[in-house]
Amino acid sequence: MDEENALVKESRDGVLILTINRPSALNCFNVPLLETFQSTINSLAFDRTVKVVIITGSTEGKNSFSTGADLKERAGMAQDEVRQYIRTIRDLFTSVEEFPKPVIAAVNGYAFGGGLELALACDIRIASSTAIVGLTETSLAVIPGAGGTQRLPRIVGIARAKEMIFRARRISAKEGFEYGLFLDVVEPDHLMTRALEIASEIAQNGPVALAQAKYAINKGIEVGLPIGLAIESNAYAITIPTKDRIEGLTAFREKRKPVYTGE
Repeated sequence: MDEENALVKESRDGVLILTINRPSALNCFNVPLLETFQSTINSLAFDRTVKVVIITGSTEGKNSFSTGADLKERAGMAQDEVRQYIRTIRDLFTSVEEFPKPVIAAVNGYAFGGGLELALACDIRIASSTAIVGLTETSLAVIPGAGGTQRLPRIVGIARAKEMIFRARRISAKEGFEYGLFLDVVEPDHLMTRALEIASEIAQNGPVALAQAKYAINKGIEVGLPIGLAIESNAYAITIPTKDRIEGLTAFREKRKPVYTGE
C-alpha cells in the first residue's frame, strides 16, 4: 500500500470523510500514517468549507476501522522510539478530541487498541452491527496509552471500563450500544448513510456555535458545575458578535434556511 494514500479524503457538502486506508494491515497505525493524519487534522481546523468530519476505515478486504498500532513496525523499535510513538499517537487523538468541529467515528469493523482509542476521541460514535471492539493491550503486557484509560471510563463508567481493560475483552457492537459507547448500531450497508445523515444535520448549524458548544462540553465536564457554567457563559459570549448569529435571527424572521459562513 502506498503510504501517501493511507489516509483518503472525500468531501460531500461540508462533510469531510477521512478513510484510514491500510486494508492489508487491518488499517493499523504506523508512523507515516500518524504523521499524515496529524497534518491533515491541523489543516482542516482552519478550513471553513469543512463543517463536520467523519472518520472510518477502508472496507477493502476484511472490514476494519483500525486495529491500533502496527505491531510489526513496533517490534523493530528501540524503547525510546516506542515512547515517541506513544506520544505521537496520544497527541493525535487529543487533536481529534479538541478539533474545533464535530467528529463522527463510523466504526465499520474491528477497532482494537488505538483503533478504539481513536473512536473514543471522537464526539459521536456509530457502528456497523458486525463491528467488534476492545482495549486489548493488557494481553500484550502493556496498557492503553493513547487515552483509553481516561476516555473509556468517562463514556461507559469506571467499573465497565476496568472490566473491559483488565480482561482485554472484545465486545460486539450491540454490547457497545448497551454500554453507551455507540450512539447507534446499523447494518453494514447503512453505516455511511447513517453517518452522513447525522453529519449533514450538524453541518446545517452555525460553525462557531458548534465549536463553542464542543469546547464548553469537553472542558465543562472535567470541572464542577459553577466553573462549568462559567465556561459555558464565556463560550456563549463568543457567539454574540458573530455574523452567523445575526443570520440565524434574520433567517428565522424571514422563514428561510440560514446560510452560515463561520464568521
